[in-house]
Order: sequence, then C-alpha cells, then structure tokens
Amino acid sequence: MKLSRALLLLALWCPGALGSVRVDVNSNWHFRIDPSNVGEQQAWFRQEPNDLESVSLPHTWNIGEHSEFIGNGWYFKDFIAPAEWKSQHVELHFGATFYKSRVWLNGELVGEHEGGYNAYYFDITKFLKNSNLLVVEVNNEPKADTIPGADLKVGPTGKIYDWWPYGGMVRDAWITLSDTAVIRWQHIDARPSGTTASVSDHILFENVTKKNQPFHFHLAVFTSNGNTVVASADRELIVPPGKQTVDLTVQIPQVHLWGIDNPFLYRSDVQVSTNHSQILDDISDNFGVRTIEIRDRHLYLNGERIRLTGLTRHEDSPWEGLAETRGTMLHDYDDLKNLQTTLTRPVHYQQNPYIYDFADRNGILMIPEVPMWQFSEAQMTNPRVVALAKQLLRDLIEQNYNHPSIFAWSMENESATNTPGGIAYFKTMYALSKQLDPNRYVSFADDLIAFVDPATNASRFADFIMWNQYFGSWDGPENLLLPAIEKISKGYPDKMVLVSEFGYPGVFAVNAGVADRERVRIIREQLALLGKQDWIAGALLWCYQDYRSFHNLRPGQDDHWVDHGVVDQNRQRKPSYYAWQQENSPAVVHLGWNYDGNGKPVGFHAIVSRRSEDELPSYPLVGYVAKWRVLDADNKTVISGSRVLPEMGLPQTLSQKWDVQKTDVLRLEFTLFRPTGFMAAQQWALWRNPQEGGTTASVGPSTH
Repeated sequence: MKLSRALLLLALWCPGALGSVRVDVNSNWHFRIDPSNVGEQQAWFRQEPNDLESVSLPHTWNIGEHSEFIGNGWYFKDFIAPAEWKSQHVELHFGATFYKSRVWLNGELVGEHEGGYNAYYFDITKFLKNSNLLVVEVNNEPKADTIPGADLKVGPTGKIYDWWPYGGMVRDAWITLSDTAVIRWQHIDARPSGTTASVSDHILFENVTKKNQPFHFHLAVFTSNGNTVVASADRELIVPPGKQTVDLTVQIPQVHLWGIDNPFLYRSDVQVSTNHSQILDDISDNFGVRTIEIRDRHLYLNGERIRLTGLTRHEDSPWEGLAETRGTMLHDYDDLKNLQTTLTRPVHYQQNPYIYDFADRNGILMIPEVPMWQFSEAQMTNPRVVALAKQLLRDLIEQNYNHPSIFAWSMENESATNTPGGIAYFKTMYALSKQLDPNRYVSFADDLIAFVDPATNASRFADFIMWNQYFGSWDGPENLLLPAIEKISKGYPDKMVLVSEFGYPGVFAVNAGVADRERVRIIREQLALLGKQDWIAGALLWCYQDYRSFHNLRPGQDDHWVDHGVVDQNRQRKPSYYAWQQENSPAVVHLGWNYDGNGKPVGFHAIVSRRSEDELPSYPLVGYVAKWRVLDADNKTVISGSRVLPEMGLPQTLSQKWDVQKTDVLRLEFTLFRPTGFMAAQQWALWRNPQEGGTTASVGPSTH
C-alpha cells in the first residue's frame, strides 16, 4: 500500500517543470474517529493506529457510519518525496478543514489552524524526509469562542448553530514546490473610464531564500477565453528575503464591462523570473471591469439601476455534506440560475472557490459573510473571538478579492448588534474591511432592525442594510410586515435595503405539503409588497434546498433535515420552486393567437417587455433570445422560430403566421433565454377547436 501511494505521488511530480509545481494529495488517505480522545496520548501523530478506513478528499466523516459524531477525526497519508524536492521550498496547502486542525509530518508538529471554510498552508521544507508520514487531526466541536460557535443565549450548555458541523478535510489538499520565489496572491483593481480601463495589480510576493535576489515581474492581461494579450507591463526589482508587495499598472483599450447578462472576464497572468527565460513562479486570476454604486438608496451596476433577487444555498447534500465535489456545485448553481438568481449572500460562510468562479462566469452578485451566527454580546466582546473574526475576514477578502461577482462583505448574521459590544464589534470589522478592500461595501444581516431603536443599532453604521425578515413565522403575524417596512424606511431614511432572508420554515406547519403551500403564498405576496418599496434593492429567499441541522425540526422529527427549501435535500422540486421561478422572471411575456375569419388560429403573437423599476426583480435586458414552436395534436412541430432581442424596454411584439389545413389542437411553447444560455421566462398557450368540445384558448407559465 505504501509503495502504490508513493508511486502515485511521484507520477504527479514533474521535475523538469518551470515555475512552482502543484502536487495534488487528495488520494489514498487513511481515517479514524477518536471518540475517547486517545489519539495524542497514544502518539497517532507518529504511527498509524489500527482499524483505519480508506478515504479520498474532499471528505467528511458526518455521512454514513459516523454521521452524528462530534469530536476528533484523524487522517493519515504516507508518501515518498523525490530527491529533487530537497532543493525546493515545499508547502502543504489545505482548501479547508472543518473546524480546528493540527498537522504533523514525521512526528513533528508543523502547525495548527482554526476556521472551517478558509484555505491555509504550512511550510514543510524542514520536516521532509525521503519516506514521510503526514497526519492531520481535525476537530468539529462548536464552543462559545469558535466561529461559528455555540449559541449561549439558551443556557450555560449552549446549543449548536443552525447548520451541520461537517467535520473533516472538506476541500482539496495539495503540495507546492518552489525554487526561490512564491507569488502569494494578486489583488486586481480595474477602473473603467470611457472606452478604456486602468488596471492596478497589487502583488504579494515572497523571496523564500536568505539573501537579496534580483527578480523580473511580467504582467499580461488576456480575455479569459483567449490567448491575445490586451495589455502588459514589466518591472525589475531586487527583493530582500521575506514578503513584499509589487505594483504593476496597465491600460485596457476598448474595454468590455462585466454585468449580469454579459459577464465578460479578463485574465491576469503574472510571472516572476530571474531572467526573461527561467520562470520561478506564476499566478493567473480572472477579473472583471465594472462599477457598482449605491446612490439615493438605489443600486447601480455600470451606471444602470438594478433590483435583484435570488436564493441562498448551504454547501450541503445527503451524499457529500460540506465536502462537495464540482458536480454537486455545478448542478445546484445551474439550477439557481434557472431560478433567476442574480443575487445571493450566498450563505453564512466562505464558499468553495468554484462557486465564486461560477458567479463570475454567470452573472450573480454575491455578499460573502464571516460565519458569526447569532452571537451574544459576551461572545462579540471576547478578545479571542474578535481576533479570530478579524483573521477570518482577512482570509475571506485576501482569497476572494478579484471576483467581480462580489460587491459587498457581510460581518455577521443575527447577532447582538443592538448592544454596545455588538456595535463595537461591527465598527472594528468595518474598519478592517475598508482597510483590506476600500472599494467594496460592508454590512451585516440584521434580524432586529424592525424591533429596535435605530439609535442603538449597528445598522446605522453600515453602507447599506441587510434585513432578515420572517413575518408570518419567526417574527410574528404577517400583518406586521407593512408597519415594519414603514418603521425601517423612517428610521433609516438614507439607507438602501436588501432583504437578506425571507421565506417560510416548515416547522410552523403540520406537514411539508402545508408548509410549501404557505411558502408559495409568501413568495408571491411578500415579493410583490417588497417590490413596491423603492429603496429595497433586492430580496433573497431562504433557501434553495432543505439542509441538515439540529434545529428547526417538527416535534418528533429526528432525520435532521430542515424543511425550508424550494427543493428537498435530494433536489426534488416542490411547487414553491416553480412559483419562485415564475415570480422572478426578469421579463413579462403575454401570448395570444391570431385568427382567421372562421376563428381558426393562423398565427400567434408574443408581447415581451422587461419588468419595470417598481418591481422585484428589475434590471436591463440586452441580447436575450426568444425561441418558440407550435405543436399539433400529434406533437408534430407546425412552425418554430427565434429572434434576438437587442434591448428590451418598452413592450415589443413578436409574431409568426402559418398555414395549417386541419387541426383540432395547437400548443404554443415560448421561451426567453439569457445571453448566457439560461432560461429567463417560459409561457405556453393552448388552443382547442370549440366544435370538438374543448376550450377556445388557455395560457400559463411552464412548470416543467
């Protein structure tokens, strides 16, 4: 077994490669839970114990046999380091380990880490041998001073937070090998001006040797799907040992802006070399050029007013939990786009990098969040918690700075921000966020705003308000929603508002069917009411899927799945799925038949327009594609067609005629597609010959 794993690692090592090399180490791990906490006492960090399971990364132990285990889990991997590694700078990277980790290599403690959703690394150069044993201990136990942490408001023992603490090595792991230089990250700021854009690249670079070294930096900007350089810059520096920032600036001519339906991306490639031929390290990141502004309580993207909607989504499924693979993420986010999602938080914690990349490529604005969930004032003033929150924010921003989909950062969710300690926490985090990223907005999810005095609430210090509202369930009778809206508008007259959560938790109904009928009603009625408020720029439904939790369950329910989604945990669609899809279409479509003198259809017409600015959602629609077909009683196509709609504003009419000799049934199917290919609206119209006993015509949204 050791030989096969060593050979696998050797196969991934390319000794002739230029620049830093990445070696994935996701395969061939051993695992064991430690319910009695004997691992350290028995020195598992030096030698593998018995009774091990074989696993691959990403992995969580909270699926299957150990599904409810809270505590320590141990991971073991042995490998052989090729002789060439001895002259390299070697680092061990983790995409995320939930929640606390300790890492040993060959019995020596390499380092410790806290935080379940952020990437981190250790320098393992001095610990490497020819034959190596890598050991990782992971603990997923929530406590009062962890983030997320136990909620102490219900008593001294506390309770766990609202989503499942999936323990394990929940994202990828890899080793990097470098020579004398490492590029840690690049932060790209792109500012459009007319038809051009100025791009400033702020690069964190490390000279990993012990002496001053001359380095050449080369920046090239490409379109993300092309190989043509649109801008470039070079710089020569002598860099001392350690980390240093390097700045390069270029101009992009004839710039393409990033937007919801035209998410145009550029790619920034940075190479560092000792001369112009030997590359020591390189980095490549996509970025977009766009402006986002809040003016007069309204949100503007590239100078055009937008009002957006979407759903939140936990990284959770019965088959993978938090240890998600690309297939699950792609399925769910494709589904979210078909649900008309243009905005999401996306949930309470830093996401897998693939999800931010998806949002960049497909036009979803995001507000990532530090996972401070329902913290008390005592927790928010605990110096350890504040220090940890600041580190998690620093990681969140540094690791995701370049994504054009991110327009704001959220500092916490539903915590004691109406207390002096909570206000102090937010001010501290606000200042740090602006220091790390002065170009994005800062807020937090506030569930108290409708009930507390603005003078004692931290939301008055936020760039805009994020409002979690559950009138009709957690917040009381639904008839209190309108008075709450009026109170917020009066109490915060200069603040734009995003409804960061609304919906219907199934625990308030006798069964899932009743709950979803109530969810459908709330979607339709509350979305319409929120849309009438000019200063509400967006609304998010909680949430996409039912997710695993210790809370929000009906009495007697012990399967741990919270009924809150428009799909269940297995992604089976509920009626609320189709209600949300229909209510959040960005376009309005009206279909009708054109008749001859005998009342027989000889064509159809479709009147298409974008939603107005007094509705949610509402945003510019450019380059949409209308496609249609008409089927007869035998499901044979009578006619079909398509048309590109350059810009939708005022209602426009599309029509087509045909000559059908005889038919008793005609079905018209009309679909509007976004420029990115996702469905934006669907309608159908059915005609039956009244002489055959049918109705003359019917029309409705598609639900299939």
